[in-house]
Amino acid sequence: DSSDPQPPMLTLALSKGRIFADTVPLLAAAGIEVAADADSSRKLIIPTGDPGLRLIIVRATDVPTYVQYGAADFGVAGSDVLDEHLAQAGDHALYQPIDLGIGRCRMSVAARVGFDYEQAIRRGSRLRIATKFTAIAREHFARKGVHAELVKLYGSMELAPLVGLADAIVDLVSTGSTLRANQLVEVEQIGEVSSRLIVNQASMKTRAEALEPLLRRLAAAVAQRDREAKS
Repeated sequence: DSSDPQPPMLTLALSKGRIFADTVPLLAAAGIEVAADADSSRKLIIPTGDPGLRLIIVRATDVPTYVQYGAADFGVAGSDVLDEHLAQAGDHALYQPIDLGIGRCRMSVAARVGFDYEQAIRRGSRLRIATKFTAIAREHFARKGVHAELVKLYGSMELAPLVGLADAIVDLVSTGSTLRANQLVEVEQIGEVSSRLIVNQASMKTRAEALEPLLRRLAAAVAQRDREAKS
């Protein structure tokens, strides 16, 4: 019957690049096909093989904002982006039901080789830190009782200690090769980072019938991938 109400369209927010590439196989394992060329497309709204689900492509740092305000029902965001968003928004109106285990790396403090970091972070000391993760860095050094003057940068973080802009940096580290190439060394690890599935609270209540089976299938796909990786 054409008068039957259509199920509500769900919207999943993703960012291009590694998160997109690593999420698509999990969606496929959960029964949702995404066109292979979607990551390179200029389109910002992308249909999927499921008529009840579409993707929107946004900047990685904007994913929590789209989900928090309900423009997307759910999304995939790195825990670094999520921690920064929640620290600044002061609002925990996001569910984080699944750690997808993709984009694994760590948030660390790095400084020039030979820099006496232990001496520099004595309680009550002052330090200038370059980072784009200002909320995470502020909280980290406040816990140590260190007065951190934060310099916000958006890229080429490794340059800051080399030219005297900062004593150290707070940034994501994967292999550490970029640090080594610029005579920097990891001096402290702040925490592990990986990508989370985040869900709008209102969507979780009003669209549970459509959302919950999809979340269960995604969780099963993550568990299956992890089992295969161990075997």
